[in-house]
Amino acid sequence: MRERLLAGDRAVVQALHGMGGVGKTQLATEYAHRFAWAYDLAWWISSEQGKLIGDQVAALGLELGCVQAGTETEAMRAAVLAELRQRGQWLLVFDNAEDPNDVAPWLPGSGGHVLITTRERGWAEIAVPVEVGVLARDESVAILEGRVTGLNAADAERLAAELADLPLAIAQAAGFMADSGMAADEFLGLLRTRAGQLLASGTPGSYPRSLAAATGLTADRLARQDPAAAELASLCAFFAPEPVPEDLFTGAVSVLPGELGRRAADPLAWRQTLAQVARQSLVRIDPRGLQMHRLIQLILRDRLTHAQAAAARACTEAILAASHPGDAPNPATWPRWARLMPHVLAADLAATDNPALRELTRHACWYLLERGDARTAHDLIIGLRQQWRDRLGEDHAQVLTAAHYLAWALLELGRYAESRDLNQATLERRRRVLGEDHPDTMNSSHNLAIGLRKLGEVQAARDLDQDTLERQRRVAGHDHPSTLRSATILAHDLRELGEVQAARDLDQDTLERRHRVLGQDHPDTLNSASNLAIDLRELGDAQAARDLDQDTLERRHRVLGQDHPDTLNSASNLAIDLRELGDAQAARDLDQDTLERRHRVLGQDHPDTLNSASNLAIDLRELGDAQAARDLDHLAQKTGNGASRQIDFRQSPVFVGRDAFVALIERRLAGAAAGSGQLLFVAGEAGIGKTRLLSVIARQAQASGFAVARAAAFPGDGQSFAGLLLDLASDLVPAREPALRSLGRSLTSRVRPILRGRR
Repeated sequence: MRERLLAGDRAVVQALHGMGGVGKTQLATEYAHRFAWAYDLAWWISSEQGKLIGDQVAALGLELGCVQAGTETEAMRAAVLAELRQRGQWLLVFDNAEDPNDVAPWLPGSGGHVLITTRERGWAEIAVPVEVGVLARDESVAILEGRVTGLNAADAERLAAELADLPLAIAQAAGFMADSGMAADEFLGLLRTRAGQLLASGTPGSYPRSLAAATGLTADRLARQDPAAAELASLCAFFAPEPVPEDLFTGAVSVLPGELGRRAADPLAWRQTLAQVARQSLVRIDPRGLQMHRLIQLILRDRLTHAQAAAARACTEAILAASHPGDAPNPATWPRWARLMPHVLAADLAATDNPALRELTRHACWYLLERGDARTAHDLIIGLRQQWRDRLGEDHAQVLTAAHYLAWALLELGRYAESRDLNQATLERRRRVLGEDHPDTMNSSHNLAIGLRKLGEVQAARDLDQDTLERQRRVAGHDHPSTLRSATILAHDLRELGEVQAARDLDQDTLERRHRVLGQDHPDTLNSASNLAIDLRELGDAQAARDLDQDTLERRHRVLGQDHPDTLNSASNLAIDLRELGDAQAARDLDQDTLERRHRVLGQDHPDTLNSASNLAIDLRELGDAQAARDLDHLAQKTGNGASRQIDFRQSPVFVGRDAFVALIERRLAGAAAGSGQLLFVAGEAGIGKTRLLSVIARQAQASGFAVARAAAFPGDGQSFAGLLLDLASDLVPAREPALRSLGRSLTSRVRPILRGRR
C-alpha cells in the first residue's frame, strides 16, 4: 500500500475492497499507525451513510480552523478541500463506504493520500482498487497463539481452519477465548452447533459463518452473565453504526427496559454495564458514545425473534423521540442535532407507528432547513411524504406536515412554482381539516404568500399575509415567534408594493419585539435587522442601512457561518449599500465573493446566484468595465435559460422586488449606453398589461435622453410579447450613470400601478 501511495497520480487514492470481515478497516488502521510519522494530519471518516460524511468533514474543518460551526454543507466541503490542497502531507480514511458517488465529492484531489475501505467493487473511476483477502494460515495461528494464553499450535491451527482465516473472525474468537477462558474444544463445538443454526435463520450469505457464530456466542454469553447489558447491545443494533451519545440512554430511562432503565439512572451501575458490553467486543466506547460495527448489528438483529425485534425497534424509536435536541432555529442546538441525525436517518421512519418519532422527523427537517441544508431536507422528506400518505391518508396531520416542509425545501431551492402549488394544496387541506386559525394552517398561509411574492403576485401575497397576521395576533399574541414571522413577511410585501414607510414601521416594531423575546443574535432577530436595513435604504438613508447591514453581517458570520444563505443575503445587501454610497470598488469585491459563495452553496441556477451575478455586473459597469459586465450578463443569461433577459409576470424571480427591477432596467440601459444595445422581453399571459409597461419604459427612456429605436408588440402561441430596443445617443455616454439612476427610480414609481392593476 505504501509503495502504491508514493507512486503518485491515481494511486494516491486506494480503495481496499473485499468481503465483510477480511480486515479492511484493520489494514487501514495499521497503515495509519505504522506510517504516522509521514503525515502532518490523519483523519478517519465513517462512511457507511454517505449523507453523514459531511458532518465528519465539518469536524475536520473545525479542527483545521477553516470553517465555523453551522457552516452549510456545500460551502464547508469546498473550504475543507481547499485547505487540504494547500497543506502538505495528510491522510484521509473513508471507512465502510458503499457508493463511489458518496465519496467522490469529498476527495481533495492533491496534496495527500486517501484510503477507502468498502465491501463493494466498482471504484476504478476514482481510486486504484486493492482487493483484500483472508490471512495466511501462519498469520492466523500467530494471532491466536499471541492473544489466547496457553493455546497450543495444534489447537490454533484447528481454530484458524474453522474460522477460515477471516481476520475479524480470528480477532473476535481470540478476544472471546481470552476474556472467557474457554478451551479450544468447547469453542469449536459451540461454533459448529451455533453456526449452522445462525446461517439457517437468515444470516446473509455474504457474511462469513464464523463471524456470525462468534458474534452469536458472545451475545449468548453476555445474556447469561448480564441480561441488562445484553439488552443494551440489542438496542445498539437498531441505531446507526455511528456513535450513539450516552445521554440518549441516560436521558430516556423511563422508556428503557426495567433493569437497564434502573442502571441508566445510576451513574456507577451505568458505567459497569458499559464495561460489560465493551469487554465482549460487541460495542466500542469512546467519548463520542457507543459504537457497534454494522456487521455485528446485522447479526444481532437477525438472531432476534420477530417479537423481540419489534420490541427493540419500538424502544429505540422511543429513545429517539425522547431525545429531542431542542429549538431547531436556534444554532445553539445544532451540534446536538448533528449527533442525533445519523440515528434519526437509521430509524424506519416510513413504517413507524410512533407519532412522536414522526414529530421528531418534522423538527429534523426544520433543523436542516434552518442550517441552510435544503437539499438534504428535500431528499429526506420527499420519500416520507409519499409513504406516510399511502399509510395514513392524504389528510393526516403529519402527512400535511411533511407536505409543508417539502414545500419549504422547494422554496429554499428556488423552485418557486412547485413550492407555491404544493403550499396551495396543503393550505386548502389544512383549512378543511384543522381550521383557519390552527397554527399549522397559518404556517401554510405565510409560506404560500412567500411563494406568491417570489413569483410576482405581490398583492395576493399581501392580502394573505395581512389576514394571517391578524389571526396570529388574535390566537397567539403579538409577541409569539410565529406572529413576528408573519409580521416580517407582511412587511416584505408592503415594501414590494411601494409602501416602504409602512414596511419600515412594521419591521422596526418586529425587530424590537424579537430583540426582547428571542435575543439580539437569534436568526429571526437578525432577519428583522436585515429587512429594516432594506427599508432604510429604500427611504434614502443609505448610511444607516449600511451601518445596520454591516452589524448584521458580522453577527450572521459569527452565529450562522460565512456561507449560510442568510449570511450571503446580508453580504449582498451590504454591497448594495456600498454602491449607493459611491464605494463601487468595495461593492464589487463583496459582490464577487458573494457570487462565488452562492455558486458553491446554492448552485449556478439558483435565483439568488443569478441575482449576485446581476449585482456584480452593475458594479463592473460603474467601475467602467462594460465588457466584463456584458460577459457576466451573457453568462447569467445562458445559465438562467434566458431569465435575465425576460421578465415573466408569474414565473420569473427577477421581478421579485424593487431592487431587482431597478437593477434589471439599469443593466439593460447601461448595456445600451455602452453601445451594445439590448432587447428587453416582458412575457406573460395575454391581457396582463405588458404593453402598458412597455410604453411606460419607452416614455421614460425618451425623457432621459435615450432614443427608442423600436417599440413593437406581437402575439404568439397564446402569449403576447413586447420588445424594446434602446440605443443611447453618443453624446449621453459620459453622463450615463446619473441618467440611469434617475431613470431606474422613476420607472419604479411609474410601474407599480401597472403591477397592482394586472390582477
